[in-house]
Amino acid sequence: MSQSAIRADARRALTRRWLLSSPALLIVLFAATGPLLVVLLYSFLAAGPYGGVLPEFSTEAWTNVVMERGLFDDTLSIADAHLAIFWRSIRLSLETTLLTLVFGFPTAYFIATRPPNTRELWLFLITIPFWTNLLIRTFAILQIIRNDGTINTILTGLGLIGEPIRMLYTDGAILAGMVYVYLPLMVLPLYASMEKLDFRTVEAGYDLYATPFRVLRLIIVPLVKPGIVAGCILVFIPSLGAYVTPNVLGGGKNLMIGNLIDLQFGQGRNWPLGSALSISLMAVVMAALIVYVRNADKAGGHNG
Repeated sequence: MSQSAIRADARRALTRRWLLSSPALLIVLFAATGPLLVVLLYSFLAAGPYGGVLPEFSTEAWTNVVMERGLFDDTLSIADAHLAIFWRSIRLSLETTLLTLVFGFPTAYFIATRPPNTRELWLFLITIPFWTNLLIRTFAILQIIRNDGTINTILTGLGLIGEPIRMLYTDGAILAGMVYVYLPLMVLPLYASMEKLDFRTVEAGYDLYATPFRVLRLIIVPLVKPGIVAGCILVFIPSLGAYVTPNVLGGGKNLMIGNLIDLQFGQGRNWPLGSALSISLMAVVMAALIVYVRNADKAGGHNG
């Protein structure tokens, strides 16, 4: 076959692939990219007096992400409230990721070391919470940690405390709720990596008189690193934009970025600022994804 015929066949194959994928590409374009472009456009428009936007170009929304104007003299100063909310969101997301890793790693290791015929049962138990609505799971945590909830009732009944411990409407309550909600997202990718782990290497480490900690640090963790990175990304991204859990367990006082965006589109009636905050949140998520891709590429290169 001549070179021209080979190139023609390659072009036809490429055209066929594009035609077959065009419905999915159109859905992505109009259902995902389109709304994001609208939000990006809104962030550069002026806020309407009663909500919505005015067809006037303005960068005021982006300025107000980190700055605020004085009520009387119109001078700019640091938006302490916004920065505090951003910091709380990032801090709680990182803490959630760390705690889910601490709890999820031994859980995944336990499941991966069970007999093959029982692993599906353990995975079934891990995924059961996903069968329930997020709001219901959050209210379940609320019933446990509220003043007259399960924990305080047990401690009071045992005589360990004289009055209920205030746990609800705190950062700790939000953290506990997000760890409970997102823990399966950490366990599943960790298990997927550990299931492929050759445990003969672990046995070899013990045969060479390595301590359990050295086996964990030098053998297990490097081999399951792709699962660790994937689990951290899967937990960090949704927890950063969490809305329901902070709203219910934080009581509207301990706001996160998602709650702040909701306030701007709702009570604040400042759609451009809400759009700018949304794009800022997406930028942080994109940065986290870039870190994930780079780590995944490095892990793939080392494994190769």
